[in-house]
Amino acid sequence: MFTNSPSLIFADSKGNIMDFEPLAMAGRSWDYLEPMTDDEVIQMPQGSQLYVLPDRHPVGFDRQTGELVVLDENPFEPGTPAYAVSVFLPAAYSQTYISAFRKKHKSCILPLFPYTAAGWHNDGFAVTGMRVDDSRRQDPEMFNHDRIRSGIAGWRKDLPDNRLVKHLSHCAECYGCPAALNLFQGREEAPLPASPACNAACIGCISLQDKCGPPSPQQRITFIPTPDEIAQVALRHIYAVDEPVVSFGQGCEGEPLMVADVLKKAIILIRKATSKGTINLNSNSSLPEKIAELADAGLDSLRISMNSPKEATYLKYFRPKYSFDALKQSALEMKNRGKFVSLNLFVFPGLTDAQREVRALKRFISETGVDMIQWRNLNMDPDAYIEALDLKLEPGMGIKNLIESLPLKRGYFNPYIKTLAEPPKA
Repeated sequence: MFTNSPSLIFADSKGNIMDFEPLAMAGRSWDYLEPMTDDEVIQMPQGSQLYVLPDRHPVGFDRQTGELVVLDENPFEPGTPAYAVSVFLPAAYSQTYISAFRKKHKSCILPLFPYTAAGWHNDGFAVTGMRVDDSRRQDPEMFNHDRIRSGIAGWRKDLPDNRLVKHLSHCAECYGCPAALNLFQGREEAPLPASPACNAACIGCISLQDKCGPPSPQQRITFIPTPDEIAQVALRHIYAVDEPVVSFGQGCEGEPLMVADVLKKAIILIRKATSKGTINLNSNSSLPEKIAELADAGLDSLRISMNSPKEATYLKYFRPKYSFDALKQSALEMKNRGKFVSLNLFVFPGLTDAQREVRALKRFISETGVDMIQWRNLNMDPDAYIEALDLKLEPGMGIKNLIESLPLKRGYFNPYIKTLAEPPKA
């Protein structure tokens, strides 16, 4: 039984990670636990990060009896605890199962990360994920840190009074933000954070949490850059890169539509200077009329964030001050102008692939003409998320099956969109 299953892994009290072959690896989909087979896992990608989960014990299946077992004690050092282990997948990978664990009573809430299942298979770590984007823009080996340090110094020297440059330098140096790192080494997509305010109160917000929540992994921007500051950063990047993308709406800000008039002025400045490059907006898409204005000014693409295409589920996570119907209307404003629209869909196994969710997703795609889905992992304690949504779900079709079943572009990053106004390459 379970002869093709990876082995369970656990951590001892000192944080050492080891495998335990008698127990087969389990994966979690919503609140269902399933044995993992070798076709459910891939070799752990370079750039993944393993971490130990406090107050939580790993769960696996006994290879002899098929019984579900909670490994609360280290089998190699009886009397000491065994802790669950999870993995943070690198960019371009989506999780297909969550880490299987049993938490202690009154356990602490986990930080705002995704918790993908991991095991041991064929003499290496194995994870439940799949690559959804061929772009290597954030692969670890693509970051040249000498070039990044030199780039930061050059930007600061040339634009000493630009507050956005100072903010993004901090993001690169203190947080290792991949988007900021790419900006300073002159590659692909550059971030343009602009808004310290938001019109939603997402329970998994990674830039602002109340004192009772888990700490935010990064600091939100505290000022509104001027259109000139934004345009300076965008144009320097656009001129330096072959297929450049510049994006409003980053993890270090609130909702960019809250400063839509500033963004509009910045877009006009950029488009007066060049027709090159893709100007993108990552947004909750709460203000369709502002989306229309930005599109008319020169916005090329829109990425709409959602945890669910079902209104009730969406509202429980985003806790918005706007109508759910605004998402659909914003998509239509873009598509009516011949623009590109993506969904930033927060992947949570067992919810994202549930039948009711799949039906609603297909309906949203059909009604709006969305071009692409970016399959990005939800960053939140799984138990806290399930508790907040308070849903009863039947087993889903599987994340991998869902992704492969939809006949539209899939990915992880905002793509470069060549516009009709853009001149051909020399």
